[in-house]
Amino acid sequence: MKRFWIRRIAGFIALAIAGAFVFGGVVMLLWNALLPVLFHFPVISFWQALGLLLLIKILFGGFRGGGPRGRWKEKMRQKWTNMPPDQKERFKQEWERRCGKMPFDQEKSTTNDSQSNA
Repeated sequence: MKRFWIRRIAGFIALAIAGAFVFGGVVMLLWNALLPVLFHFPVISFWQALGLLLLIKILFGGFRGGGPRGRWKEKMRQKWTNMPPDQKERFKQEWERRCGKMPFDQEKSTTNDSQSNA
């Protein structure tokens, strides 16, 4: 059993290293093919491309979808469903005052749909 986990961890590390090299190469090739021609940026090396990839990861939070944003959205949806009706109404009024329209107004959309179907 221990051998299985050692192989699995070693495989994951090897896959991560290979992925970093592939993505670094893609970033370098795209940068060097487009940006020097379009915007007169300097040509970058492979290691600079890896550094740029790391910077992008730090600034924008990853390469996969979801992440913390997905959990935030679910957390806000949970708060909305647990909110009392009077507090929902105050929130809607404040939102409409600031932004103009509720982005997820379920009550109005269901009443509009039932009126349009009649």
